Amino acid sequence: MRTNEISWNPMEAMNFTIANEDHNCYTFDMRNFDAARSVHMDHVSAVLSIDYSPTGKQFVTGSYDRSVRIFDESKGRSKEIYHTKRMQKVFSVLYSLDSKYVFSGSDDSNVRIWKSNASEDLGIQSPRQKEQQEYQDKLIERYSDLPEIRRIYKKRHVPKAIKNTQYTKSIIRQSQKRKEENRRKHSKPGSRPLKAERRKHILNIHD
Repeated sequence: MRTNEISWNPMEAMNFTIANEDHNCYTFDMRNFDAARSVHMDHVSAVLSIDYSPTGKQFVTGSYDRSVRIFDESKGRSKEIYHTKRMQKVFSVLYSLDSKYVFSGSDDSNVRIWKSNASEDLGIQSPRQKEQQEYQDKLIERYSDLPEIRRIYKKRHVPKAIKNTQYTKSIIRQSQKRKEENRRKHSKPGSRPLKAERRKHILNIHD
């Protein structure tokens, strides 16, 4: 699949992430192209633009599915999603130099500004408010493995069109997985080795 844009990690000069037409982003280490370091999934259409935060820990993507997503550099799923009813296909995204804001340019001729952390209060806070916020963050981090906390923390509202497409894609993936497992069961042992998702999309490596 065609790559639409490449963004280099500003803190780890050997790592870069590509925005692809196959709805995914792939993070590579330029010293080893045998497999991607991470496959970032969640978009339901071509990823058109990508940009790393100055800290190198996150990156933002803009997609043909009319949404903006923020990913952790090492995680496969997005942590934030931004969308509006009027926003059209997102052709360009950019992080601010302080990592607090994200800019997006879309096909409806508008530039929008989003918070990189949707729940963060960017106003002036008293010392007591800062302590309370730090305490809440620590609680979430401590109990993030509990199913109830994880469900609430990761819950994001997505447009109906994206949700329906995600459901369709999940059915297709499950069908392909069952098909591959059946082929492996009825083939000569070792003739169809199990291939990791990070290696599936590597077609060829040129020196």
